[in-house]
Amino acid sequence: MVAAGYTVYAINPLQVARYRERHGTSGAKSDPGDAHVLAELVRLDRAHHRPVAGDSALAEHVKVLTRAHQSLIWSRQRQTNALRSMLREFYPGALAAFGDELAGRDALAILAIAPAPEAGRRLSQSKIAASLRRAGRQRNLEPTAERIQTALRAPQLEAHPGVVGAYAAAVRSLVTVITALVIQTAVLQGEVEAGFGQHPDAEIYLSQPGLGPILGARVLAEFGDDPHRYADPKARKNYSGMASITRASGTKRLVLARYTRNRRLADALYRQAFTALGVSPGARAYYDRQRDRGASHHQALRALANRLVSILHGCLRHHARYDEATAWHTNTGAAIAAA
Repeated sequence: MVAAGYTVYAINPLQVARYRERHGTSGAKSDPGDAHVLAELVRLDRAHHRPVAGDSALAEHVKVLTRAHQSLIWSRQRQTNALRSMLREFYPGALAAFGDELAGRDALAILAIAPAPEAGRRLSQSKIAASLRRAGRQRNLEPTAERIQTALRAPQLEAHPGVVGAYAAAVRSLVTVITALVIQTAVLQGEVEAGFGQHPDAEIYLSQPGLGPILGARVLAEFGDDPHRYADPKARKNYSGMASITRASGTKRLVLARYTRNRRLADALYRQAFTALGVSPGARAYYDRQRDRGASHHQALRALANRLVSILHGCLRHHARYDEATAWHTNTGAAIAAA
């Protein structure tokens, strides 16, 4: 509808339910009645609602790719968790051999040829090394093969012989699925980077501390590129979900995290804030000040992410790349002196 030239307002269903109560308290509900409520809401209160912005075709292109890429990552993690749970039941030696890298190339290569404990114990060091080489490992082949063989041959609790075959078949299936997900995730990552690199604002996003091609593409996709969508930094920060909310009644006042938000965007900004701690002295100083005030690690990161959103808004508004001295002008001198 936006592409066709219509002005569209996105109204939260909870707001519609509350507005319906202005027209009647009986609890009655019908489709014609809801249509009337929506029409009255936009006619009388449109100043309090924001029209849906129209992003460019390239931004929509990047959005489709980044969401598909992130969904594949989540699917890979779910399948990896299922594999870990299954190995814990009958094949603890594999967990000892690969630890948290069950979706890595080494684990997938070995589990594909040895999905059960007995098969793992029969593997020779040379066969393990050959499998690792085919999977792409080029360094530390022999030490890695020796470590894996030692872990697979170590004594471990055995499952009932009648179910080992079933577990092995399930492991083979999961390994096949995870391998395909790993390959397709890498393919989509290349598509994301290529699409993001074509956007005119890509350089501004990449100049921000903590943002690389993937996180930068996610932030661009979820914020959109309509220059009129956010009236000021506060509007962008509220949409990001990093800005806190205040609930005050009488003498009671609570400042809480904002839970109604774009989860994909919040995840990307949280990761950006964590990464920025190691690359931006200003971001590190800001985080440390939050911790000195008694904020927890997560609270300080949310506050830092909120500040980084404001900086991004200024850069986009002025079409300027990130500058450390300009972004943290109030504490640059202190940070340099401390260093």
